[in-house]
Amino acid sequence: MRSVEIEILGQNYSIKTEEDEAYIKGLAKYVDERLKEIYVVAPNVSHTKAAIMAAFGIADELFKMKQKQESFDRMIEEKTKILAGILE
Repeated sequence: MRSVEIEILGQNYSIKTEEDEAYIKGLAKYVDERLKEIYVVAPNVSHTKAAIMAAFGIADELFKMKQKQESFDRMIEEKTKILAGILE
């Protein structure tokens, strides 16, 4: 493991990871952008509430992407069965 230095809302953090540095910095940039979006709308919100709001928004994106992926996987499975039936 190595440490990757990131910055979120002007605060520096050291992340221990085995992931690629560019990947970790990309994640940090994404989180930073999401938090900044919250502060534009609610500039006086506490850091804790902003972090929870950002986490909730990111979780929403993740769940929607998972649902789309599952739907896509089902579609591929159905089409594969149809193609397999045609080939038999």
